[in-house]
Amino acid sequence: MESLSFYHGAISREMCERRLAEVGKDGSYLIRDSESIPGVFCLCVLCNGYVYTYRLQQNNAGSWAAETAPGQQKRLFRKVKNLISAFEKPDQGIAIPLLYPVTVQNHYSPDRSNISA
Repeated sequence: MESLSFYHGAISREMCERRLAEVGKDGSYLIRDSESIPGVFCLCVLCNGYVYTYRLQQNNAGSWAAETAPGQQKRLFRKVKNLISAFEKPDQGIAIPLLYPVTVQNHYSPDRSNISA
């Protein structure tokens, strides 16, 4: 996860919402650590001024899945980058397609400066 430029690590939900609001474009997204469930990540995307959060989990076989809208078939991906690519398209069970990655480099912090794209 650390190699992804839009992975922000252990930031709070509030900090995530601030960063997405700064960009202010629907479809802006980032990934952060879950505050409530260790080892789980959150895919957060801005849509109409609201931040939608989808849990990303890795199963025992190493595949990744995103929590999506009820009734959507669960899809597994070998890499998070593949999951992101799939969710860049419309009608994938999330509020809006992922359009604008919010990178860590846009929000420099000394403790996260070693993350590369």
